Amino acid sequence: MAEQKTKETEASVIEFVEQVESPQKRADAYRLLDLFQETTGYPAKMWGPSIIGFGAYHYKYPSGHEGDAPLVGFSPRKAKISLYFATGDEEREALLSKLGKHTSGKACVYINKVSDIHLDVLKALIRQSVAFLQERYPASSKTPH
Repeated sequence: MAEQKTKETEASVIEFVEQVESPQKRADAYRLLDLFQETTGYPAKMWGPSIIGFGAYHYKYPSGHEGDAPLVGFSPRKAKISLYFATGDEEREALLSKLGKHTSGKACVYINKVSDIHLDVLKALIRQSVAFLQERYPASSKTPH
């Protein structure tokens, strides 16, 4: 079985954020860092080289594929900021319709800047995603430190 690429690392979240080239994206990353930590109660951890994740859970699919992933997270990428929430949750779409200016793929929600979105809706998305994953994978979700 293929080894999971995105794993929790001991790399410094602050050092990663400081390397973000765009001053606006760097400022947004710090704002998101505070917002995600405050909303989840979990410390920020690097997952792979570029994802800042909060909390963790262990998943196992019917196919037998399994691994660990952050409950929620984000990445200040060059083009857009990627936000990571649970997939398969019906409430996600209702919340996304109120988020503000964004695009979304299967697992990611993309924003240009934090000022384009409603932070109260973002907090609701974070809380909903964490609750959904902890309910779906109760034995493997870690509680906040």
